[in-house]
Amino acid sequence: MSITARTTRRTAGSAAVAAASFLLLAGAGILAAPSAFAGVPGGTSAADRNSDFNGDGYTDLLTGVPEGTVDGKEGAGYVTVQYGAPNGIGTRTTVPKGRVQVISQSTKGVPGTSEAWDDFGEAVATGDLDGDGYDDAVVGAPGEDEGSVADAGRVTVLYGSKAGLGAERTASVTAAKPAAGARFGLAVAAARFSGDTDADQLVVVDQKVGLRVFTYHAGVLRPVGAPHSTGHRLQPAYVTTGDYDRDGFADLVVSGYSPEDDYTKGWSAYYSGGAEGLTYRRDLHGGLGSASGDINGDGYDDLVLGQLSAADYATGDADAPGGLVGVYYGGQHGPGSASQWWSQNSPGVPGTAEQGDAWGADLSVADVNGDGYADLAVGAPGEDVGSVADAGAVWLLRGSRTGLTGTGAQSFDQNTRGIPGTAEADDAWGAQVRLADTDGDGRAELLAAAPGENAGDGAVWLLPASGRGLLADGSWSYGAAALGAPAHAARFGAVIDE
Repeated sequence: MSITARTTRRTAGSAAVAAASFLLLAGAGILAAPSAFAGVPGGTSAADRNSDFNGDGYTDLLTGVPEGTVDGKEGAGYVTVQYGAPNGIGTRTTVPKGRVQVISQSTKGVPGTSEAWDDFGEAVATGDLDGDGYDDAVVGAPGEDEGSVADAGRVTVLYGSKAGLGAERTASVTAAKPAAGARFGLAVAAARFSGDTDADQLVVVDQKVGLRVFTYHAGVLRPVGAPHSTGHRLQPAYVTTGDYDRDGFADLVVSGYSPEDDYTKGWSAYYSGGAEGLTYRRDLHGGLGSASGDINGDGYDDLVLGQLSAADYATGDADAPGGLVGVYYGGQHGPGSASQWWSQNSPGVPGTAEQGDAWGADLSVADVNGDGYADLAVGAPGEDVGSVADAGAVWLLRGSRTGLTGTGAQSFDQNTRGIPGTAEADDAWGAQVRLADTDGDGRAELLAAAPGENAGDGAVWLLPASGRGLLADGSWSYGAAALGAPAHAARFGAVIDE
């Protein structure tokens, strides 16, 4: 791989190691508006992650730009918000224009001050923490110094309202005892993990303690119980949530790699939610990328994990040099102990597995064609397009009654007819992928990011959804400048909320 990045890069709340985490370890007509449901307080299943900050029934998009320059401070970081609407998300320059926001620690009312390499936005997540019916934005800044304690880390919460996100109500969360290099907030998630509240709870991961759970009470986010270790000496990176055992409480999976192993061998720690809170259950193979959703429509969320090496797994592809994706189907006892592994060499999957593809470096699960089964988007930012190295590509694998299938699988790159732009070396297209229904039509569009686009300015593409799957025709792209944000060397798209 020819792309490199700072070794402190992020996770998504996504969703989530940074958009290029694999590199660090090596990164239309107008429809009637849906009934406004103002979020899902106390969400448990993966489908509850609707990211609706203003409660209008449309999914909003939260993007972190941790390498963005703010007030001349390189790497201070910012986040952007694009509000869903009948025509989906837009920018300040699209027709029709979309409602957007740019928020940093220089925004009036936001706690803290923009400083070089705070990495504000290195991790992002959404959830209704105060139970008011509006989703809130959670922003990790693991590079934040607390006093003289370097890289102690901080998490900022921007509360939602009928008007959307604002700085009128915010919260700032730090470790009880900030520690140098802990990078508190390197991964964040929100869901209802216990019976302590009917709202969502906040999970914050760092490199020292592991993970902590916070519950909103009397206007304050308070820590609940003792910290949880991540087991297997896990270097955490990604987090994902879902109700894998269908008990009405959200479960949590923390993923990354073990320093004891080759970095290409990801590991994940599975915690089941319950009336008394999160309980560690077991470790799972895989974890350099993670996502959750109900792929086979049985009511149990399924867990999908990325892996850069086949290791000793019974994958049906002993080499799998380009990377692997493992599906752990949910059931009464949570994610199954045996995974179904996929690669570019699997039947029906377009392409051929090649060394350094990083197939599965980022993942997203949602229903693209509206058939009731969640589909899987797979990013391969290291994919060569022809002779163009590390241009990147994305895939869509379909869900079905029998689970994930290669039947009807699709793949796209910047040279695909109808996709704007041209495949260029080190674009890393697919470093982040997100399936999101921002226009409320019951089908999730694809957001695919190329943080290396335009010499590192970065850009995001939107591919429309249809009953046949994703469409190249009608796709469009945008960068930070189209949202009114600083664009130079921002690697825009490196972090997108799950």
